[in-house]
Amino acid sequence: MPLTLTWPDIGLRILLTVVAAIAIGFDRRSHGRPAGIRTTILVALAACLAMIETNWLMNSVGKTPDSFVALDPLRLPLGILTGVGFIGGGAILKRDDSVLGLTSAATLWFVTVVGLCIGGGQIVLGLGGAVMGVIVLLGLRGLEERVHQERASKVRIKWDRDDFDLVTALSALNAPDLKVANYALKSEPGQHMHELQCEVVHRRPTDPRTLPAAFVELTRAPGVLEWEWTD
Repeated sequence: MPLTLTWPDIGLRILLTVVAAIAIGFDRRSHGRPAGIRTTILVALAACLAMIETNWLMNSVGKTPDSFVALDPLRLPLGILTGVGFIGGGAILKRDDSVLGLTSAATLWFVTVVGLCIGGGQIVLGLGGAVMGVIVLLGLRGLEERVHQERASKVRIKWDRDDFDLVTALSALNAPDLKVANYALKSEPGQHMHELQCEVVHRRPTDPRTLPAAFVELTRAPGVLEWEWTD
């Protein structure tokens, strides 16, 4: 970090920070995620400007003989990283058993560090980190989608107890591509209907609109009156 800054140097740092933020934020925006291009630019630019200000204050480190106040410019980037944690927390959403926005939050934290590096004059390190971030976001997406991930879904089935039974339902749901985690049986006196509510664990399908074959076959069984599948 040079102690003497020039305006061309400052302009170069800001320009490269914006370019890196656009490259990283493009992946988030193209997939409809909370942290888009504008968000990543603002976060990275704030980090860059804070680091430039820190660079400017490096000549003022320490304290004067007649003062008890010690100036530590490096506390500024630490505060920036702490503040980004709150922004990242706002990008994370929890819906039932699913957590969304973790990659967006990590992207905000990552682009902040990139902005700090470039703003502090470590241009090669910052740009190298930005390139690695783009590779991770774009290059590894296909690999992540190919990996079969397990997820839990809620199932509700209602049937006529004269034509169907609980053992048949549970046997059908304990197929190679399904596994019953827990279940509850509901039956009202005087009625000829049973209702099964359970949580099943299954592998995430390639097409999110596709239901497991074993469950589809179960819904077509005689006696099944009503069914519901909730992710």
